[in-house]
Amino acid sequence: MKKLSVIICLILFASLSAFAQEEIKWMKFEEAALATQNNPKMILVDVYTDWCGWCKKMDKETFTNPEVIAYVNANFYPVKLHGEKEDRKFTFKGKEYTEASMAKTMRVTSYPNFVIMDVTMENITQLPGYRQPKPFIEGLEGIVKRFTK
Repeated sequence: MKKLSVIICLILFASLSAFAQEEIKWMKFEEAALATQNNPKMILVDVYTDWCGWCKKMDKETFTNPEVIAYVNANFYPVKLHGEKEDRKFTFKGKEYTEASMAKTMRVTSYPNFVIMDVTMENITQLPGYRQPKPFIEGLEGIVKRFTK
């Protein structure tokens, strides 16, 4: 009986693991900058705040969509950047930034806002506002096609 219980637990654990949802592999800004030096890829910066309801809706509905997860992970280094956070500092292109000062430098004025950077870490466009999964992917696909060779 004890063996049967162990076997059932193992089967249950294995089946739950098989159905575990993959996630977007979010990075810190400086991690993405380093990663793109070693393996060039565009950067998707999700600029958010804690009080932003639409940001939370993006996290809950769009960023958990399997198609969005697969597309973002395959085509971008995804970065979460808190638009009002002043306590964490990092260096980028020889200057020191906080997440808030980087958001300001990127000219982010609303949340959520998705800043797209090319492989040289230059801002190329923004996608402001909440987006459902399909329109979000379509917007990203258009940017990738337009800015990659």
